[in-house]
Amino acid sequence: QVQLVESGGGLVQAGESLRLSCVASGRTFSSYVMGWFRQAPGKEREFVASIARNGVMTYYTNSVKGRFTISRDNAKSTVYLQMNSLKAEDTAVYYCNADPDATIATMRTRKFDSWGQGTQVTVSS
Repeated sequence: QVQLVESGGGLVQAGESLRLSCVASGRTFSSYVMGWFRQAPGKEREFVASIARNGVMTYYTNSVKGRFTISRDNAKSTVYLQMNSLKAEDTAVYYCNADPDATIATMRTRKFDSWGQGTQVTVSS
């Protein structure tokens, strides 16, 4: 099992950018499909983006397409989420997670039993 630690959140104004990081430890990072998820106050956790094991293929929820970019560095066991043109509706706690058997598409509906502490992103309008 892989342990995950998210960081990089903060308070920004609408239109600004943030880059989130998620460092993994434990099993071989490159064997996992990685995903970012978020949970806004009073809402269920939702899928944001996923990336294939080799980093070539990515998949995004429609609301972030063209603004967010997921990437990974397997040598550093880290997955990133570059968030540009942030909007107030992006305010949420952001989490990463990992699955060795998923595809980038099935990460959208994957149910995970455990989550890290997440990182808070707050966008003021």
